[in-house]
Amino acid sequence: MNTLQSINYPIHFNNTLPELVKFIDQGNYSRFFILTDEHTARHCLPLIKKHIANLENFDVIEISSGEENKNIDHCVSVWKMLIGYSADRESLLINLGGGVISDLGGFAASTYKRGIDFVHVPTTLLSQVDASVGGKTGIDLDNIKNIIGTFTQPKAVFIEHEFLQTLPARQILSGLAEMLKHGLIADAGYWNVLKKSDLKDPSAELVYHSVEIKNKVVIEDPHEKGIRKSLNFGHTIGHAIETYSLMNDENPLTHGEAIAAGMICEAKLSNTKTGLSDWELAEITVVINGLYPKYNFDESCFDTLYGIMLKDKKNQNGQINCSLLPKIGECRIDNACMQDELYNSLRYYSAL
Repeated sequence: MNTLQSINYPIHFNNTLPELVKFIDQGNYSRFFILTDEHTARHCLPLIKKHIANLENFDVIEISSGEENKNIDHCVSVWKMLIGYSADRESLLINLGGGVISDLGGFAASTYKRGIDFVHVPTTLLSQVDASVGGKTGIDLDNIKNIIGTFTQPKAVFIEHEFLQTLPARQILSGLAEMLKHGLIADAGYWNVLKKSDLKDPSAELVYHSVEIKNKVVIEDPHEKGIRKSLNFGHTIGHAIETYSLMNDENPLTHGEAIAAGMICEAKLSNTKTGLSDWELAEITVVINGLYPKYNFDESCFDTLYGIMLKDKKNQNGQINCSLLPKIGECRIDNACMQDELYNSLRYYSAL
């Protein structure tokens, strides 16, 4: 359980920081930069610095944390700092942080001077099991998530389980939503294991298996033309709920909290459209609703949520597109969902 091979790059697990030093040493980079936010600068950067203490010619770039900062303005700031530090095309960017750092850092690197190398050192459960693997980079624009971005693979990923000890419980739960999704779309046995596990402290083995599931999918479909769309289960409605919360709430939902709500809604859609059984819908609802706080909204919000969904990058031919479950452990992609079907799924969740 040390390394997985992805699309021309390795994913290292556990005791990975010596591997990071070896990677930098062997890369013949002119210099390297560490992108971080205020949280990882405080909790994680000191550990990195212990391992790279003998390395020279690097600088730290710090941006503000939070999905609301994953935008073009912060990306421009990163580009300007790279220019200010005289970063050339032989430079390396190390993205040390959660999903915002992985997404924005990957996008900034993939576009700076038409592309410099980058690696991910994910420090949250969400970024370890989702954002760091698969080569999606991106930023948000006008509150539309990840609408601007590229498919650019990192040169390596270093998943250090020790970093999870720095996280509050809410951030662990945020990442857990993606792990639950992996079981629901691809591995019923894994879903059953997760139901019985201590989900407040997921083991390194569970993290590895989630990454293994995602990695298998993205290797088969790097540019999301087919089976990779299965990873979007819960995300069409979930992203709309997340965007709505960012726009309206003083303490917005985390990505995982929004996706948890989205998975319940899209499980209801699956029950309506793709044959998910009543008992499986009930099980998914009970498990997820028991882990995550209920997000309260009523029908007065439905039109706004629907308007957000209409801008979703996954839509095709003007239709809102969802990946749905015929049963737990399987996923069917490219299901066009009508407005009344989406509203009924939102009613199901709001009535819980």
